[in-house]
Amino acid sequence: MIAGPDSRVNRLPGPPVTAHAPDQLTPRAREIVDAARTLLEQEGSKALSMRRIAESLGIRAPSIYKHLPDKDALEAAIISAGFEEQAAVFEAALEHTDDPLGALARAYRAFARSHPHLYRLMTERPLHRELLVAGSEQRAALPLYRATGENMDRARAAWAFAHGMTILELNHRFPPDADLDAAWAEGIGAFRPNPSARDTRNESG
Repeated sequence: MIAGPDSRVNRLPGPPVTAHAPDQLTPRAREIVDAARTLLEQEGSKALSMRRIAESLGIRAPSIYKHLPDKDALEAAIISAGFEEQAAVFEAALEHTDDPLGALARAYRAFARSHPHLYRLMTERPLHRELLVAGSEQRAALPLYRATGENMDRARAAWAFAHGMTILELNHRFPPDADLDAAWAEGIGAFRPNPSARDTRNESG
């Protein structure tokens, strides 16, 4: 359950967390975003030109601007959808597990391996948070925040570890004989919360 507006959960940076971020796109804009997502998944971010997207839809590129103001808005819509998909995957991973952090790590790695071009778009450049669907990033972050004992610093450190492992794997930077499962297990183990040392900095006010 997503906590109410007065909880520490909604003090995560960005707009308040909601159970499901509202869909702010018109049907035609959604069609454009879906076409762009298909190109992204198939060819990577270099394929995200208005010309290529328009060609895939059988329209002229200027027509896209009637529905999405610019490429930043298009990418933000794709990223927002990515966060929503991540959130659903993470929430499902936490069902029926006694190791939430380990389950999230496995889900995070699997998501990136299944959608490498989307993952890169979501993580390899500055994020225009003001253009995202409200609450989408926070919903995706919430499971990790909770799994790390609601300690924001620990959650960010765990995410940095997970991203580093993920992007190195996607870039084939590990030696062929590297035991990545063991490396993940070792790293994630360092971030499991100590119940007797719960962070209380966010509990005031």
